Amino acid sequence: MQLRAVIFDLDGTLVDSLGDIADAMNHALAHHGLPVHPESAYLRFVGEGVRELVRRAVPAGREALHEPVLAAYRAHYDAHLFDRTVPYPGLPGVLAALAEQDVRLGVLSNKSDGFVKRLVARLLPGVPFGAVYGERPGVPRKPDPTAALGLAAELGLPPSVCGFVGDTAVDMETARAAGMYGVGVTWGFRDVHELRAHGARAVATTAGELLAALRNARP
Repeated sequence: MQLRAVIFDLDGTLVDSLGDIADAMNHALAHHGLPVHPESAYLRFVGEGVRELVRRAVPAGREALHEPVLAAYRAHYDAHLFDRTVPYPGLPGVLAALAEQDVRLGVLSNKSDGFVKRLVARLLPGVPFGAVYGERPGVPRKPDPTAALGLAAELGLPPSVCGFVGDTAVDMETARAAGMYGVGVTWGFRDVHELRAHGARAVATTAGELLAALRNARP
């Protein structure tokens, strides 16, 4: 049995957004008189939703500033969403090749839903995604499988024939919890050791390897 659908994480998987995320959070921190972080620190800060990003970026003992920092971050990020963010090399081609094989496509991110939809629409135009979702009120974030299972249902397929592609432990845990075929990618925010340790069935280091892993997957 081959995969009939593939759900992709967004940040660190389809698009390189770390610079814009770091810039927006550092702007928010500086605006409130807090220390900023090097861009590399955000490799560990992201992946579990914006409130967790704020919690990790704001120093301990300054929890009263979480909400003001969050508001400042969102405002700056909204205005600078496309300053530096671009698709990773080869990923549009992977999506096109899968679509040509009648593999259904989806996106599931822990980023705010509105930002996810804007990024996908502008940076991956023409890709026939059946469903695109970010974090939404009332829907648990990854690695809870609820959103992934709902997306599979929306695509009209059982989770057992769905692949789930991502760059973090959260994504691999989501795949495992949802009963999907998890494929990790190493060009994003975490390394191969984390991906393997959290259940990746395959790991790709290039777009070509990703396409081969998805084509060769046997759920």
